[in-house]
Amino acid sequence: MAKPKKQNQQEKVVMSGVERLGLRVSSMINHPIAQQQRWVTIHRLDSDGDREWDEVMGLLSETDGIDMTFNDEDESVTLRWEASSENDPQVEVHDEFLMVEEPAPF
Repeated sequence: MAKPKKQNQQEKVVMSGVERLGLRVSSMINHPIAQQQRWVTIHRLDSDGDREWDEVMGLLSETDGIDMTFNDEDESVTLRWEASSENDPQVEVHDEFLMVEEPAPF
């Protein structure tokens, strides 16, 4: 007699539109290049609903130290911020593709 197969029922976690947009914005803000230049432009995607966009932009506008510029021509927002203190870690830029001339080992 065959044993019944056990089914691993995994619940599929579905993120809300606000969570998805918040994660995208957070990722863009925390990107090393954005951290170095202290600004980032967030473009509104077709999948970003009005309610979600307004809610995330509202949260950003309430955040101290962030200057927001709404770009009407392409429905994007540019965020700018200053370093929070002298102890604020700076991103070190490493250009791994620079050619270093070293004498031949022979």
